[in-house]
Amino acid sequence: MSEDIQKKIAELEAEMARTQKNKATNYHLGTLKAKIAKLKSELINGPGGKSAGSKDAGRGFDVTKSGDTRIGLVGFPSVGKSTLLTALTGTKSEAAAYEFTTLTCIPGTMKYRGARIQVLDLPGIIEGAADGKGRGRQVISTARTCNLILIVLDAAKPVTHKKIIEAELFSFGIRINQEPPDVKLTKKEGGGISYQEMVKQTKGMNAEVARLVCKEYRISCAEIILREDITVDQFIDVIEGNRAYIPVLYVFNKIDALTIEELDILDQMPNYVPISSQHEWNLEELMDTIWDRCNMLRIYTKPKGQIPDYDEPVILHAENPSIEEFCNRIHRGLMQEFSHAWVWGK
Repeated sequence: MSEDIQKKIAELEAEMARTQKNKATNYHLGTLKAKIAKLKSELINGPGGKSAGSKDAGRGFDVTKSGDTRIGLVGFPSVGKSTLLTALTGTKSEAAAYEFTTLTCIPGTMKYRGARIQVLDLPGIIEGAADGKGRGRQVISTARTCNLILIVLDAAKPVTHKKIIEAELFSFGIRINQEPPDVKLTKKEGGGISYQEMVKQTKGMNAEVARLVCKEYRISCAEIILREDITVDQFIDVIEGNRAYIPVLYVFNKIDALTIEELDILDQMPNYVPISSQHEWNLEELMDTIWDRCNMLRIYTKPKGQIPDYDEPVILHAENPSIEEFCNRIHRGLMQEFSHAWVWGK
């Protein structure tokens, strides 16, 4: 079954590669992209979105979420993920010079600036992980539950490894360092497809492409409002609706094997931190960057008539913090007796 789907995907991708990109072929390319996206989600979730084949095809490793935030270490075998976990959290994860030393998910907890950050050492992934090779689906499913992914790369190995891992995460529905597109899509009972652009579209989207993509997904009646300039792929992501938008940090390990000139070249990359987990070089900068990327907020409680408690802050995520979330962090029963709160500071 999965071989047939992969064959169909390969045929459609070959057709896309053959098709010249211009205004006339825009609609055809849009339809092909929708067909490929649909087949890929069938490959991962099975027909009709149900888990394919084995029970754990789309399930990750069962690790209880703990702490204030969760980060996952993803990378090829033998890039030093286990050594990094031990350096950050003190949790012993078996490290050896051979590949695939770690065969399951090892959790550890790192304390930083009053926050408890759960770090998951995931088994090494290989090319074709999203198709299920080398327990790849379990690894990537667990990575989807993280607030931040650290892609650990061996600084001495080719940078093409970065591209392979990005492609595997992408084909499993993880969009790295992206925000969800500002598109409103509401399915309706009748009335056909109504399409509105609030912003001029320059990346290939228009009413006809939107209709063709919707037709591919058997959506005949819907209201579509585009509030930003998007690509056809982003529109397909909105229809699929199961994409995870996760920030990613590229951690280049084993920099002790590089020259200063090579480090200067790597330095031009965005979202990158060079480290040596074995020698514990530059871990402070890594922890600082993790803190910034996780976008966390420290809130100190002040008992009545006393000075604020600066030792044990309550940690919330800074996107949309609420008083309710804060109360639940302290105790689940607090909201029933809650009347008002005094909040001050930046």
